[in-house]
Amino acid sequence: MAGLFITFEGPEGSGKSTQVELLRRWFGKAVVVREPGGTALGERIRDLVLHDRAMSPAAEMYLFMAARAELLAEQICPALRAGESVIADRYHDSTLAYQGGGRGLETSWPTFFPKPDRTYLLALPPEISLRRLSDADRIEREPLEFHQAVAKAYERLAAAEPKRWMVLDATASPEAIHEIVRSDLAGFLKRSQPSSS
Repeated sequence: MAGLFITFEGPEGSGKSTQVELLRRWFGKAVVVREPGGTALGERIRDLVLHDRAMSPAAEMYLFMAARAELLAEQICPALRAGESVIADRYHDSTLAYQGGGRGLETSWPTFFPKPDRTYLLALPPEISLRRLSDADRIEREPLEFHQAVAKAYERLAAAEPKRWMVLDATASPEAIHEIVRSDLAGFLKRSQPSSS
């Protein structure tokens, strides 16, 4: 069976990292990645875009995409080709939501970026998300209006591709969310298997 490519999206403080770890344990074996980061170049870019001085929205977007291209080349694509599953804490939908929705840039999906099989949006009102943050980075310190625009962009992305996305209430307990994800993936795997008839 080919590996699955599963991504978790949503604002900071929504529990993405927790869900990634719970799913990794359930899978037993999976490649786990985070964005930006996961490679030597990606970690340098992460430090630059999250903790350095202000930069233009376009520079920010292209730095995130450079980190993603490296992560695809070094980890995601090799793992998927080997039949391994990949679980990502953020992926290109973050660029569409943050730089597209939040910054107002024109964004699209590059043809050489594989689409995930399943994307889980941990939906959380921006007011709650921002209250959950203890040590905000440069992007998290943006005004409430920015985060509201990001949330609306995520809603539009999920509505545009309902077969790929599942929206989850991030105010629920981590265990309850994980049960929903597990049940959904079990159904997804069953639907994806070729018919034996």
